[in-house]
Amino acid sequence: MPPFAAKLQISTSSTVMILSFLLLLFFQPSPITSQDLVPKNTINVFLLAGQSNMAGRGGVTGDNTVTNNATWDGVVPPQCQPNPSILRLSSDLVWVQAHEPLHADIDVRKTNGIGPGMSFANAVLTRDPGFGLVGLVPCAIGGTNISEWEKGGFLYEQLVRRAQAAQRSGGVYRAVLWYQGESDTEINEDAELYGSRLIRFFTDLRSDLQDPILPIIQVALASGGGPYVDIVRRAQLGAKLVNMQCVDAKGLPLEPDGLHLTTPAQVRIGETMAAAFRQTQSSLPTTTTTPIHTISSSPTFNFKFSSNYYYFLIISLSNVFHGFI
Repeated sequence: MPPFAAKLQISTSSTVMILSFLLLLFFQPSPITSQDLVPKNTINVFLLAGQSNMAGRGGVTGDNTVTNNATWDGVVPPQCQPNPSILRLSSDLVWVQAHEPLHADIDVRKTNGIGPGMSFANAVLTRDPGFGLVGLVPCAIGGTNISEWEKGGFLYEQLVRRAQAAQRSGGVYRAVLWYQGESDTEINEDAELYGSRLIRFFTDLRSDLQDPILPIIQVALASGGGPYVDIVRRAQLGAKLVNMQCVDAKGLPLEPDGLHLTTPAQVRIGETMAAAFRQTQSSLPTTTTTPIHTISSSPTFNFKFSSNYYYFLIISLSNVFHGFI
């Protein structure tokens, strides 16, 4: 074969390789989201952590400092009804069909009612019927300070243990749902330290679950047990972490105790958290610290260039130019 023909063949072959690469890279038919990486027939795991408003006090009346003096009205709204596709990890680490109250066997020293978990899960499935199984992992305990959630403490270690059990039994981590902070409004020092403790908690949890961009949906307080609510809220709204969303509960109706969300308010916050979760999936990674009241999200294209792509492109271009030398 003449030398020029050989060089032309090399350069033509390399050109085809480059064009194929570029077509694959830039003309993908659908957006890339984290859900694309989740195998079918797995359990989409959501960790529910925090204190009483995450555990759920909707419909609960009476003194909840002791279980026997508080009662739940038993009213379960349509948005919180059981669904065969919504599971709950029980206290003995077994998947069962989820139903209200989600935290009945977790926050055992208090009377539990409606929380945001079931309305969240139903909203996710309503928006995407093909989402698959939702696995809720209740871990919230009423009346807890964020310092009690530090790594090494009982609550933190229980959260990690339950999360890992959910993963071993067929689960894939999808997000952390966090609603906590009312107890940190009582003492000024706790309120001032809340921001740094919150970031450390999320960072440690992501590290121990080996998921550095695990979506986090946190709630900014609607109420508090002390005079420093605004300080804690500023810390929550100002927290900056990749792939974290903050939804604002301020202004939602409260039970007569002035501390806990009513059942309709819990439904609303759960649905808003579901919308925030969808937003984390539309373009990864994201950072949002603005409170979200109403979210409308549309899929966006997210192209990621790895070092292997660049290496492939450089070698291919090198072959092309070499073919003309």
